[in-house]
Amino acid sequence: MKVLVAVKRVVDYNVKVRVKADNSGVDLANVKMSMNPFCEIAVEEAVRLKEKGVASEIVVVTIGPATAQEQLRTALALGADRAILVESADELNSLAVAKLLKAVVDKEQPQLVIMGKQAIDSDNNQTGQMLGALTGFGQGTFASKVEVAGDKVNVTREIDGGLQTVALNLPAIVTTDLRLNEPRYASLPNIMKAKKKPLETVTPDALGVSTASTVKTLKVEAPATRSAGIKVKSVAELVEKLKNEAKVI
Repeated sequence: MKVLVAVKRVVDYNVKVRVKADNSGVDLANVKMSMNPFCEIAVEEAVRLKEKGVASEIVVVTIGPATAQEQLRTALALGADRAILVESADELNSLAVAKLLKAVVDKEQPQLVIMGKQAIDSDNNQTGQMLGALTGFGQGTFASKVEVAGDKVNVTREIDGGLQTVALNLPAIVTTDLRLNEPRYASLPNIMKAKKKPLETVTPDALGVSTASTVKTLKVEAPATRSAGIKVKSVAELVEKLKNEAKVI
């Protein structure tokens, strides 16, 4: 079974994000970039499926600038067999990404597509669902457990009311939640081996996909600074301030 894993290059979660002076976007100059944490979980799940003998090949794909090869090499070091970079310097929305992934799916014909439920930069939580609509594949989102049985995959989903298990016919799309697994660290020998694994670079034009967006970012602002709290001497004073100053009661 071939597994396709989609990953994204994002600002490292330990980095404090800064907004550009002209409010046109986030300042990425000299900022540490990493693989999206939910995508790390997706890679780990694919590797575990291969270790169980369920998956025969893991193909990892990302869409972004040439520097995104770094994240693909990380995925290769973690256990993926080969990588595909859809090189684009444009700021792509979720639909454009889903269309590009659809083209890669058509080309690679995987039986299972695994991706993070969302990216920590845009927090859209849209691409997996859009890819499911474009391909017509069944989808199991917010997965906390994945089991492949024959021509089906059973996905335990985290929902508001608890847990829901769905059975999907292959090919299918799974988006990963935090509790699915704990990603491993790449060993030094595997990092060295990853440098020799195949990495293919294609363009959106070569895939026959238009990435023109109908959405334009007008302004990006940092969250407002929170004011310091105050202490009150009595419940009566607290109620008075909530009523007359905060106006919440």
